[in-house]
Amino acid sequence: MTGTQRVTIRDVAREANVSIATVSKALNGVDVVRPITKEKIILAAEKLNYVPNIMGKQLKAHKTGMMGFYTTSIGGPYFNVLVDAIAKESEKKGYSLNVLVSSNKKVVMNNVLGGMVDGIISFEDMIGPDELEILKKEKIKAVFIDRNIESQTIGSVVFDSYQAAKKSTENLLILGHTAIAFLTGIEGNYDSDERFFGYRDALLQAGIQVKSEWLISGYFEEEAAYEAMKNFFNRPHKIVPTAFVAGNDVSAIGAVKALKELNYRIPEDFSITSFDGIDLLNYFSPSITTVKNPIYEQGKLAVNHLVDLINDQTQGKSFILEGKLLVRESVRKLE
Repeated sequence: MTGTQRVTIRDVAREANVSIATVSKALNGVDVVRPITKEKIILAAEKLNYVPNIMGKQLKAHKTGMMGFYTTSIGGPYFNVLVDAIAKESEKKGYSLNVLVSSNKKVVMNNVLGGMVDGIISFEDMIGPDELEILKKEKIKAVFIDRNIESQTIGSVVFDSYQAAKKSTENLLILGHTAIAFLTGIEGNYDSDERFFGYRDALLQAGIQVKSEWLISGYFEEEAAYEAMKNFFNRPHKIVPTAFVAGNDVSAIGAVKALKELNYRIPEDFSITSFDGIDLLNYFSPSITTVKNPIYEQGKLAVNHLVDLINDQTQGKSFILEGKLLVRESVRKLE
C-alpha cells in the first residue's frame, strides 16, 4: 500500500490481525468486542492514520457545513493575512473552518478523504501529482493557492508571480543594474519557481546570462536569507552584484539585516527588491521596494470559489491575481 492510497477498514483489520467485522464493531462502539481487542484495533487505526469512510458516504447526500484549510505551515506575515481572510469569509458564507497543519502525507490525505469537510483550500506540499489524481477521482471539491490548476472539481487562486518578478527585475535593469542576484525560495513551490523564471527571462531578454553563483538560497525565511547573504559575502567574487531580487519580503528583511551588519548601505551600496507587500515593511528602514500581492483577496476568492464548487454552481477555474510594483527607498539608479 502506498502513501497516496486511502487507508481502508481492511488495512486496519490486517494490521490488528482480526476480522473486518470486528474492526467495524470496535470503531463503532459495539460492546461485544473485548477491551484488549478494541485497544489493539484502535492502536492499529492510529498507526495507519485511518479515517472511517462512512463520513465520505454521508457527504454524497448531506453537507457538513465545514470547509478545511490544509497547509504545512501557518507561520509568517503572509499566512497571518491569508488565514484571517479565509476564516472571516468562510464565516460569512455560513461555514466553519477546520485548519490542519501537517507535513505527514497520510494524515493529510486521510483527512481530505475522510468526509469531515465539504471542500478544502490547500497550501499543502504533501499533495503531489498522485494525490491530485485521487482527489479528482473521488470528486473532492478543492481550491489550491500554491499551484495553478483547474479541473472539474478543483480550482486555484494564485499570484502572477512570473510577471511580478519580470517587472521587478526589469525595473532594476531600467535603473542601470546589470549584475543582479536572486534570493531563491523553495524549489518546487509555485511562487518560488515562477519568480525565478520571471527574473531569469528578464535578464535573458536583456542579453544577460544568469550566474549560478548569484542564486542564493533564501528559502522564503528571514533567518535563512540572513545566513545565506552573510555566507555569500564571505566567499570571493570576481564581480559583486549591485542589486538583489529577494524571493519574498521576509527573506528581503533578512538580507538587508545581513548587509547592514556587514556595514553596507541600502541603496547606496546595493539595491534590493522583493514580493508580497506585507504590513511589516511599513515599519522597516529603508522601506523596501516590493510587489504588493492581494493576499486578503486571494483568501476571499478561494473561499467563494470553493463554495460555488461545493454547491455545484461552477467547475474548477484558475484565477491569477496581479500584484503592484511599489518602488521605495531600497533601490537606486546607477550613475
